[in-house]
Amino acid sequence: MLKQVLVVATLCANALASPAAEVLARANQGKASSYGGNLDGGNCMFSGYSLPSGVYGTALSGSRWNSAAQCGSCVSVKGPNGKTIKAMVVDKCPECDANKLDLFQNAFTQIGDLSQGIIDITWDYVPCGITGPLKVRNKSGTSAYLGSQKRFISFSMQVVNSNSAVTALDVSTDGGKTWQPTVRQDYNYFQKGDYSGFGTDKVTVKVKCSSGKTMTLSNIGVQSSSEYTASGNC
Repeated sequence: MLKQVLVVATLCANALASPAAEVLARANQGKASSYGGNLDGGNCMFSGYSLPSGVYGTALSGSRWNSAAQCGSCVSVKGPNGKTIKAMVVDKCPECDANKLDLFQNAFTQIGDLSQGIIDITWDYVPCGITGPLKVRNKSGTSAYLGSQKRFISFSMQVVNSNSAVTALDVSTDGGKTWQPTVRQDYNYFQKGDYSGFGTDKVTVKVKCSSGKTMTLSNIGVQSSSEYTASGNC
């Protein structure tokens, strides 16, 4: 009987420890440096966007950039002082090692001593915890049509304020009956692959996120610099 109790206790202990072990295995052991940082000058091109309350900014390694795939995603970062912060990927650090983050200075000082220059960190991707809706916005210079002299970008749209990384943006010109994919550019805008226009002033947009959720926005204009708000977030 005692042996059976010990076996059961061991199995229970392993079951309880396993999630924590999995989280530890997934976490990235790396380094962090700091820089001034600003959204307007970042490679994610979040110009005019304000970081959510309690979320800092960071640049991500160039080896993890993958055509801006992690722009707008968030990471939980634990420093040598034992404190943990949340930061959003808003920029690229071309020279950084894969597991190194270049944090905004105000983020770095929360988890380490600025005088050290570089500190040891543990970090992993997490939901941003944004309670408001996500938004889509058109790049300056876009147009419904490419134009005879090709002076315009026909379709170039960005997603901001998403609660998780955006994995795809599809466009429909028939109210969602059929969908056409777009291609994410290195500067974090989704464009029509052949640079031609969709031939209409209004489209339906489907945003897919790494969380598995999808947000659909209807009656979206393609005018230059226009912005539209979704009904929720992902």
